[in-house]
Amino acid sequence: MGSSSRGSGRPGRRAFTAAEKLAHLAAYEAAVATGEGGAYLRREGLYSSTIGQWRKQRDAGVLDPADPATKVGKLTAEQAEIARLKKELDAANKRIATTDAALDIMGKAHALLEDLRERGAGPAATQALMIAYGQLVEATVGTRRAAILTGINRSTAHRRTKTALGQQLRASRPVPVNKLTDAERARVLAVLNSAEFVDHAPLTVWAMLLDEGTYLCSVSTMYRILAENAQVKERRRLARHPQSTCPELVATRPRQVYSWDITKLAGPSKGVYYDAYVMIDIYSRYIVGAHVHTRESGVLATELMEEIFGTHGIPQVVHADRGTAMTSKTVTALLADLQVTRSHSRPRVSNDNPFSEAWFKTLKYAPEFPARFGSVWHARDFMDRFVDWYNHDHRHTGIGLHTPAEVFYDLAAARDTDRRATLAAARARNPHRFGGITAAPKIIDLPTAAWINPPTQEDQQPAAA
Repeated sequence: MGSSSRGSGRPGRRAFTAAEKLAHLAAYEAAVATGEGGAYLRREGLYSSTIGQWRKQRDAGVLDPADPATKVGKLTAEQAEIARLKKELDAANKRIATTDAALDIMGKAHALLEDLRERGAGPAATQALMIAYGQLVEATVGTRRAAILTGINRSTAHRRTKTALGQQLRASRPVPVNKLTDAERARVLAVLNSAEFVDHAPLTVWAMLLDEGTYLCSVSTMYRILAENAQVKERRRLARHPQSTCPELVATRPRQVYSWDITKLAGPSKGVYYDAYVMIDIYSRYIVGAHVHTRESGVLATELMEEIFGTHGIPQVVHADRGTAMTSKTVTALLADLQVTRSHSRPRVSNDNPFSEAWFKTLKYAPEFPARFGSVWHARDFMDRFVDWYNHDHRHTGIGLHTPAEVFYDLAAARDTDRRATLAAARARNPHRFGGITAAPKIIDLPTAAWINPPTQEDQQPAAA
């Protein structure tokens, strides 16, 4: 590589003959086959785009002139079209070859699978599918397509392939010097299953043997020997917990279903907390009542409900979790007297009360939410202001970007009509800005129903006759 005529020390621009381009292409493709393609490009000072351009020239046949030393310029339009068509033809031939290989592999695999399944050989059938998966990948079928063809999850296939490779490369391990002999292991098993020790746990057996002056092995070894012989199983009498019913509640209008919960508010010092009692209408997301007290009590919860029911009316259902205040006798008696259906979350299920939990997150993630409240009066004042803002100013995405108060007091329909009229007028003025879309955005649609644990599609399908 010569220097420039100005003597600046910079290398001059390189020019490659047809023979040099062909040589570089052959060397690069050989390097790619060994995983050294990138190293070759850096070593030779070439870009991958340059290689791509030379491939087009080779495919167009312009790198085979009568004089190999002839320099080849830019492709003509006709040569570029020839190169493109040749590339597409090569790709099509490759796809056809891959498809033929896949059909051949899967044809043999399906025949083998039918035979194995008739004989009930489940593990062998799985192994046959794994072999077919490996053959498909070797035949340049993508892992995603190979997984679809064989019906094997792609991550499962990757894990099993990796495990099989690891087992092949695993060296045989020497026998530990402290390992019990077969005779010793048989003796340990016989002692554990003897009439004297059969009803005792290995730890107890180990201690009793020590008291007798006998040491057979460690407690963990006893457990391993029992596990190897499938003799480790729970034998105690365990409590039988009744099956909990999943609460399925739906509200199609305000004042049908109320959900309530209690959350902790940090007080002025560590260990001091206030309890915020909050009840929400699940259809409109309207906070129908919020009290802050210094303790959790069923009596205080009853007072909240009496105030709410007197102001907004009695709902059909009241949903809550299984806290002490929620299941207290005072709350239970009040709801029974008012003929309100009680609904509770399942034990140890955190998302059975989603509306209350979501509202608590909105509350505590608000920028103005204080790290600590100076007093219970401070907490009450903040809650009053926040609830007022939430009910009357917060545009909720779950109710068509209306405020909870608009939906709760049946004002949302008129507001929705005005919004759609505004959008229609804007679309009429500038139809090209809406891309031909005539429907209003779905985000402003009012919900038809609000669910707690909506039924799955399987539950909704009628049972077969």
